[in-house]
Amino acid sequence: MAYWLFKSEADVWSWDQQVAKGEIGEEWNGVRNYQARNNMRQMQLGDLGFFYHSRAEKEIVGIVEVCALAHQDSTTEDARWDCVDIKAVRPLIAPVTLGMCKEDPRLADMVLVNNSRLSVQPVTPEEWGFVCELGASQP
Repeated sequence: MAYWLFKSEADVWSWDQQVAKGEIGEEWNGVRNYQARNNMRQMQLGDLGFFYHSRAEKEIVGIVEVCALAHQDSTTEDARWDCVDIKAVRPLIAPVTLGMCKEDPRLADMVLVNNSRLSVQPVTPEEWGFVCELGASQP
């Protein structure tokens, strides 16, 4: 299993909207960055990810699961752009802010800390455990 982080602006697509999609999940569409797209192409069913509210909140608020492999993004006819579908698994008991990640030396190499603009990014198993610990959630 691999771990990921998915960034969304809360006023565009929020954790509550993701939760409302239930077991069917939702396409993680609209990504127009090659590195983020390539990350989605590597994902496998059952991979887990953090759901991150970017912009104002800048915090990890929940855990999602990849429920459909990379496929054509339905928001464009351009065949270069793929996406996966994700479904909500559970919220973090306590949101983990970007500031908390930056202050924790165990997360110094985390992509979120060093490249906060990448919208879909990998998370190492160690980082996954540390963030879950900070969020008072089971890994």
